[in-house]
Amino acid sequence: MNNNLNETMKFEVPKDKQSSVRNIILSVFSSLEEKGYDPVNQIIGYMLSGDPSYITSHNNARSTICSIERDELLEELLRTYLKN
Repeated sequence: MNNNLNETMKFEVPKDKQSSVRNIILSVFSSLEEKGYDPVNQIIGYMLSGDPSYITSHNNARSTICSIERDELLEELLRTYLKN
């Protein structure tokens, strides 16, 4: 823990982890679409609540999204949004 509150801590996710998170998001998105859900709403519900029941179990999407932390999911979504 950084005891000096005047310094900014730096956080970086390894590149290979970024790619993995992106692939998980795309896979879960696709599974939600296949089952007729609005993927954006369902993923937001999951991110806000932490309740995996917002994600379908179709194609193992629920267990797949639970394999990453919600902050990793948010980071990848923000990174992609800001690039575009």
